[in-house]
Amino acid sequence: MTEYETVIGLETHIQLNTTTKIFCSCKADSWGDPPNSNICPVCTGLPGVLPVLNRVVVEKGALLAAAMQAQIQPVSYFDRKNYFYPDLPKGYQISQYDMSLARGGYLDVPMPGYIRRVRIHKLHIEEDAGKTKNEYGQRLIDFNRCGVPLVEMVTEPDLRSAEEVVQYLIRLRQLLRWIGVSEADMEKAHLRCDANVSIRPRGAEYLNPKTEIKNVNSITAVRDAIQMETERQIREVEAGRRVEAWTLDWDEEAGVLRKMRSKETEADYRYFREPDLLPILLDEPWLEQILAALPELPLARRSRFIEQYGLPDYDADILTGERSLSDYFEAAASAYGGDPKRVSNWLMNDVLRMINERGIPAGELLLTPEYLAEVIKLVDSGAVNTNTGKSLLEKIQSSGHSPAEIVQAEGLAQVSDSEAIRNAVSEVLAEAPEQVAAYKSGKTNLIGWFTGQVMKKMGGKADPRLVRAALDELLA
Repeated sequence: MTEYETVIGLETHIQLNTTTKIFCSCKADSWGDPPNSNICPVCTGLPGVLPVLNRVVVEKGALLAAAMQAQIQPVSYFDRKNYFYPDLPKGYQISQYDMSLARGGYLDVPMPGYIRRVRIHKLHIEEDAGKTKNEYGQRLIDFNRCGVPLVEMVTEPDLRSAEEVVQYLIRLRQLLRWIGVSEADMEKAHLRCDANVSIRPRGAEYLNPKTEIKNVNSITAVRDAIQMETERQIREVEAGRRVEAWTLDWDEEAGVLRKMRSKETEADYRYFREPDLLPILLDEPWLEQILAALPELPLARRSRFIEQYGLPDYDADILTGERSLSDYFEAAASAYGGDPKRVSNWLMNDVLRMINERGIPAGELLLTPEYLAEVIKLVDSGAVNTNTGKSLLEKIQSSGHSPAEIVQAEGLAQVSDSEAIRNAVSEVLAEAPEQVAAYKSGKTNLIGWFTGQVMKKMGGKADPRLVRAALDELLA
């Protein structure tokens, strides 16, 4: 049988996290708000109104273009994209066509054993349309999303599997949050993805007719929909039928694809210049001001963490997954001054759990990077044992007090008195003759139980090394 490969290009719509919409002063992010509660004559397309461009939309769009290695155009234009849909009140969408904000660029996507470079064909800014909903036999329309600012990025057909698409979206979401231009939450429609899918014999260079998958609202659903459509196209070709250029709707509840319509071409939209808006002129001073806010990007920082701090790939991946966590690690490693891997271990094993439980970024913890470094130093010096050090993290987060203040106030300093520890061990062994007999008969894993009993008797403050030494001596 013929072996096929999948050819995939993506159209991603990214909602910029501006306060107001792209052409009016209505609230931009209306997730959870009542329908039609954030609208005005401009975004509902009433006669006689004029759009006014939101400057921040251009700045965030240009920042994203720079992060994608795209060529930012000094002059770009808005265009009218004409089509009829019930939630498009003007009968057209203000978008960009042949002279958009940026061209080219790419995003490198690390995959097991290789890196997939996904080239960007076009990057432009535009307004969003509204939302329709079918309920009780009626079509309901919510105009809240009309005029919400978007960046649309169209990739070249460079992706070759559903898994590569998943990793691309994960890396894109990471980048959007990292540079602070979008919340990139697919479930809240901050990040939407349409996938253009076709198949061809493996090794072929030509492109076959593609189908477009729309209305996918999670990364998992993107994977499922692409895999399902790939399998369908293979069945069509193997049966001697031609794959038609359809637009497909993903039904999340049923987990199936349904034909919506035949796929439109650019000619169907009858683009022409938007007469109510001037060109965007991005002069050098403005562009320099925008680019000054561009941070070190995630993959670059990941590489630096491996090289500069000697971290394993796994640690570097976790610590650069979110910018706030990455900054936290660097600050803690600097304050600690010792082996960065030790800081990484504490951060990934204990601090990350606190972050996930509270649902806050690392930068909002009362447990500052400096406090974390201080706790690790206390454990290293023997001033407190490891268990006490871990409990200190929660105490610091709850109170905001420094580790030294809490240790002194609660008397948490580690007991290193060999005689006191030996006496506690003797008491534990005297109270547990059955366990002592079992240990001596070969159940040596009971050493952990004995250690726990001694720590409990001494309020968790005993030096574990001295406890183990005393147990070894007395049990022998």
